[in-house]
Amino acid sequence: MPSEITLAYIAGLFDGEGNVMCKQYPRAKPPTGKVYNTWYIRAEVAMANESTIKWLHQTLGFGWCAPKRYHNKPHWKPQWRWCCGYRNCLKFAKMLAPYSKVKKEALNQVILHYENNQKLSA
Repeated sequence: MPSEITLAYIAGLFDGEGNVMCKQYPRAKPPTGKVYNTWYIRAEVAMANESTIKWLHQTLGFGWCAPKRYHNKPHWKPQWRWCCGYRNCLKFAKMLAPYSKVKKEALNQVILHYENNQKLSA
């Protein structure tokens, strides 16, 4: 577990460069084509600085990092992303929610989603 100072730094970085997605989308399942509502839960930080993204991945110890490829925009700077999804996103949200300012509501939405689903399944 990172220190409080490190978590506060990551929260500031995430508030400025990050994104949280906790939405439900209709999705067709092959081979029947029947449509189901599927949750998409993900947190990511994207920036042009590769070393910061790799440090974030190493410090947190979960998620993944990779370059974003722009096939039709060769003049754009390369972008690096750190991402985590589903249960790792919950872990990330619980770590950063106390320190976050801008993305606090979105992080709390992820936490509430999982807390409500645990109560329903119990």
